[in-house]
Amino acid sequence: MHHLLPLACPFLDPVIARLGPLTLNWYGVMYTLGILAWYVITREEILRKGAVMPVALMPELLFDGIVCGVIGARVGYVILYNLPRFVERPWEVFAFWQGGMSAHGWLVGMAVGGLVFIRHHRIAVRELADIVYLGLPLGLAAVKIGNFINCEGFGLETDLPWGIAASPGSVPRHPSQLYEAFFEGFFLFAVLWLLRKRRVRPGDLSCFFLVGYGSLRFIIDFTREPDLMWGYRPPWGLTSGQILSIAVVVFGLAAYVVGRWKVGDGRW
Repeated sequence: MHHLLPLACPFLDPVIARLGPLTLNWYGVMYTLGILAWYVITREEILRKGAVMPVALMPELLFDGIVCGVIGARVGYVILYNLPRFVERPWEVFAFWQGGMSAHGWLVGMAVGGLVFIRHHRIAVRELADIVYLGLPLGLAAVKIGNFINCEGFGLETDLPWGIAASPGSVPRHPSQLYEAFFEGFFLFAVLWLLRKRRVRPGDLSCFFLVGYGSLRFIIDFTREPDLMWGYRPPWGLTSGQILSIAVVVFGLAAYVVGRWKVGDGRW
């Protein structure tokens, strides 16, 4: 039975202030805070480890990561979730302000940007990947909190005490974006932070991130409605996010096994 008086969005006005034609909103602020958190952690790790890369290259790494991450997130959303619409109106592909980003596309975009950066500066892939992935969960947590403030990304209907109505008068739903912020964000960051102090091989931490993120996202997506992917519903009642998360986990496990074999063999 649903709550008589469920908590309901919005808890905050998504718009903080309007300055003429410009709008300052919470989603943009949280996105910026996520980038700053990642930047600070990455910079401190580079300073701590010393020889991975010069700190002076951090602005370039940040730029490549942001640009490629945003492009990947948008392209992923367009291709995976809304291709027919953008085929009819291709100019809307560039309308980032209308929303529509894919977390999995963001991961791929950042990976591509990171590889370009690594190859250009001839930096060790595994060592830098471990540093870069360490702070990503906090960035993800900030973005998901921004989704919550925007009252978007809610899951299935629920009668659990913490169910939240996406709008006043509607039925309570799983706050899936808060589940993601906590587990894929803060919890995963805490695990990686503890693992970084242990003697793990170079590259293992980034593999742990991929397997951890994919596994947690797969579980949390059981609280979401199955959606369309390339115009079709995924099999077995899974969401498109779960299908992509399986791919992330498989890639992370494969990278871990291959990395162990190559390190043991004395090669790259």
